Amino acid sequence: MNRTFKPPMRFVALGTLLLSMAGCANLTPQSSLEQVQQQSAELTGQDALHWGRQQEQAPALRERIDDLLAEPLALESAVEIALMNNPGLQARLFDLGIADAERVQASRLPNPGFSIGRMTRGTEVEWERGLHLNLGSLIALPMTRRIAAGQNAQVQREVSLSVMRLATDTRIAWYHAVAAQQSLAYSEQVLQAADASAELARRMAAVGNYSALQQAREQSFYAEAALAHLQAEREKSASHERLIRLLGLWGEQMDFALPDRLPDLPQHPLDQPDIEQQAMASRLDVQAAQQAAERLATNLKLGKATRFINVLELGVSHNSSNEAPVQRGYEITVELPLFDWSGARMAGNEARYMQQVRRTAEVAINARSQLREGYQAYRSAWDVAAHYRDEIVPLRKRISEENMLLYNGMFIGVFDLLADAREQIVTVNRYLQAQRDFWVAQSEFDLVRYGPVQPSQASTASITSASPAGGH
Repeated sequence: MNRTFKPPMRFVALGTLLLSMAGCANLTPQSSLEQVQQQSAELTGQDALHWGRQQEQAPALRERIDDLLAEPLALESAVEIALMNNPGLQARLFDLGIADAERVQASRLPNPGFSIGRMTRGTEVEWERGLHLNLGSLIALPMTRRIAAGQNAQVQREVSLSVMRLATDTRIAWYHAVAAQQSLAYSEQVLQAADASAELARRMAAVGNYSALQQAREQSFYAEAALAHLQAEREKSASHERLIRLLGLWGEQMDFALPDRLPDLPQHPLDQPDIEQQAMASRLDVQAAQQAAERLATNLKLGKATRFINVLELGVSHNSSNEAPVQRGYEITVELPLFDWSGARMAGNEARYMQQVRRTAEVAINARSQLREGYQAYRSAWDVAAHYRDEIVPLRKRISEENMLLYNGMFIGVFDLLADAREQIVTVNRYLQAQRDFWVAQSEFDLVRYGPVQPSQASTASITSASPAGGH
């Protein structure tokens, strides 16, 4: 005769205790996204990131992108489009959901095991029932939770840095695209001046008023100006495509307009006397390295706590028979450390912890240096651009005005006037490249306050590298 199994009261009490220890750990990826948004809002200037590609969000996002692309694409509009439309960033944001799921998983109690068996001996039928729980995992649960929470916080910082990098890369690509567009316009002016000079030289040489050498020089300058124009067209196309990739655009969306010129150079540069202190306060990679060291320290403590008890299980049993009284009891299973005393595992954990401590120190030292270097690059770029604005460009303009007076007085010829016009255009174009380099340096300096940045290689201006001085 079989008996109906009723869980003893101690089973119920044990289950209640375990549920109270488990607590409530829910999936909250949106909270992680809000943390990322808060950390990156100062640099990006955006207060809303979009989680994934929910069907209900897609029409509103497309409409917003179309509205921003309808006008000449402003700098911050480009950043906004990149943050809500770049596929790589959208994929990166899912790391928040993965880390949050791992945090919740680490907070869950280990599942208990249940066993049931039926034995017969003659007319006797015996039922064996058992419930087993891994006490080792239960004891380590608080530390496991802290480790997983630290990992989740580290992922949030890494994703925040990815958001900031995308915003910075978009700004830099926008500056390069606008500057390339301006450079192409200037190269067209140089090409027109060189064409006029070469045509005039050809006509004068045809009537014997110009030597073959002088004509060859003018024709050579025209050929170099034509090559520079081709290079400027290539630079414009490449910079435009890079911006398109960062914005995540395709199809008809790629046909957008950019402003005609770069923003004006600020009158005064930023002054950063406490630049190194800022590195320690705001650098996300420093915070992530410190978090990793703390997580490994907790893992080391956990390893020491469970060094000799890798397996610790508690089991309760309830056996019944149709011919004997019910048997109840419990058992504890412990692994005997006869062959493995966990010395190698502990040595590995200690080595990993000390390795992370040294890496944290390296990250902190590099952060200070990178911030100083970034500010020096920013100041140097401003000094160069300001020198062009305040000294070289006004002097070149004055020289052109004086040459015009000399030409009107018939003291110089038309070739001298054309050469001066070419030099003036080249000077203005060099100032444009200096402006671009300044804005790129400022964008990189803004990012380096929060994390490492790979310095951009400013593209060499096609006109300035290919065009001669133009003097005769």
